[in-house]
Order: sequence, then C-alpha cells, then structure tokens
Amino acid sequence: MMPSPPDATPTPPPLPEHPPRHHLPAAPPRHALAVGIALLLAPLLIGLLLRVVDRPFFQEVDDRWAASMDGSRADAVTGLSTVLDRLGGPLGLVLPLILCGCLCVYGRWRSALYVLAANVLANMVVVLPLKQLVDRPRPPYPWVLVNDGSYPSGQVFSAVALMFVAAVVLFPPRARRWWWLFGAAYVVAMMWSRTWLHAQWLSDTFAGALAGVGACLLLWRVFEPLLKTEAERTAANSLWL
Repeated sequence: MMPSPPDATPTPPPLPEHPPRHHLPAAPPRHALAVGIALLLAPLLIGLLLRVVDRPFFQEVDDRWAASMDGSRADAVTGLSTVLDRLGGPLGLVLPLILCGCLCVYGRWRSALYVLAANVLANMVVVLPLKQLVDRPRPPYPWVLVNDGSYPSGQVFSAVALMFVAAVVLFPPRARRWWWLFGAAYVVAMMWSRTWLHAQWLSDTFAGALAGVGACLLLWRVFEPLLKTEAERTAANSLWL
C-alpha cells in the first residue's frame, strides 16, 4: 500500500496592496482651525485699539525701534532691504501665481487653489480691509514708495503666506523641517527690512506675520478635504482622473 503524500503547506493569502503613504500635500495639524482664528483675531483687536487710541501702549517700543534704524540710504544693508522690498512687493504676487501654474501643469489644481486663496484672496480679504479700518500713519520719511495705511504689513503677510504654502504643498516631512527654518528666517528678514526702510512700525510687521500664519492655518483646514484627495491620488498616480 502506497503511503499517502504529505500535506502541502498552505499558501498564505496575498496581502492587500495599499498605495504608499504620501505626504504631499501635508495634512493640517489638529487645532489648525482654532489657532488660525485666534491668530487672525489678534491683529483685528490690536487694529481696533489703534483706531480708538492715539498712542497705544506699544508705541514707545515702536518709536525706540524706529530710532535704532539709523543707517543711510547708501549702506549695503539698505540695498539688501530694497531687494526684499521688491520681493515682497510686485514679486510677492507674481511668485504665488507662478507656483499655481506649475502645480496645475502637474495636475495638482487642488493645491493651486489653496496657494491662490492664501496668497491672493486672503490678502484682499484680511490685509486691505484692516489697512482701511485702522488707517495708521507710517513712520516719517520712508525710504521706499509706500501707499496709505501702515497697519498691518502686507509685505510680511505675503512673505509668510508664500513660505507657508510652499511648505504644505511642495516639501516632504524631512525637507519640510528645514524649509520651516528657512521660511522663518526669510520672514524675520522681511520684518527687519520694512523697519530699516522706515516703511512700517515694528508692530505692523508682527501684525502682518500673525495675520499671515492665521489665514494660512485657517485655509489649510478649510481645504483639507481637497488636499487629502490630492494626496491619495498622488500616491495612486491618478491625479488626472
């Protein structure tokens, strides 16, 4: 009698295939909505204070800081400040539009909408109304061409918005950490340049930074469903579907 063959080892069922985890665009932090609203309320409340009080409690700090910016227009430092002024001025609007176009070329129109909203629409909805509401006079004798309304700083707002959205839509986690450091340094340089050129008060630049971060966080949370869909489609190589 022939022995029965040994039972074959059962083949385990194949594991389900999952698309690789993707980090572009990044997901917003848990409390992005609450923090964004709080950061937007702070410049609004300070603006209302400036509207009703001739000399706010922080004006002395503004005056001392402005007095310490005592360089000359021929300094090399002034040349660097002028470059930053150009970056925060016309190019501050052109660069986000270029980024939107590049994102759309690769099918990432959802990220492009977020970039457009944070850099262009938020500037129109947040900065311009605040400037008209507060109507704060600028420091005496600015060294560059400026418009009316010193508070808040639109140039600092634009710098924050550009650095912020680039971190969200362009950089994976490891590179994003370094980009945050670079972005923070760029924003601080922009804040310094606005005061060096006597174009704005120090408090104007802080208000612009707070408003920029707040607007970007709020919009990041609002656009979360679209950005999540894009991240999933990016992982599955189906952006154009």
